[in-house]
This record gives sequence, structure tokens and C-alpha cells, in this order.
Amino acid sequence: MTALMLTRGDKLRNVARFYKLDVQPTLFGEWSLVREWGRIGRAGRVYIETHSTRGLADIAAVSNRTRKLRRGYR
Repeated sequence: MTALMLTRGDKLRNVARFYKLDVQPTLFGEWSLVREWGRIGRAGRVYIETHSTRGLADIAAVSNRTRKLRRGYR
């Protein structure tokens, strides 16, 4: 999985959000799922989850993507 950017917007409710997912290797042979989210045009919050294998990090990324798609992100 490469970096994935999801957005959600609703002008009537003043909603302009982004959610970014990226799987990256660590310096210690593990894999990280880097999640970043916030309002479009502003600096977002970042959370890094470390996983022992690339497969586990990809599964976590797909799980997060599915959850966000159910919440209206595209």
C-alpha cells in the first residue's frame, strides 16, 4: 500500500477534513502505519503504529480505510 489520502467535505456544515494513511519501514526492521488527520489547510495530528511485519501494517491500514469510508471520507 502506498500513501492514501481521504477527504470529507460538507460546505453547509463547514466540514473540510482529511485523513492520510501511509505504511513505512522503520530503522529496526519493523513496519509503521502512519496516520495523519485534521482540517484541510491546517497541520494535522499524527499517530504512528508499529507492526512486526508489512502484512500486519497493511491489514491495519485497510481496516482504518474501511472505517473512514463508512464515515463518509472519499
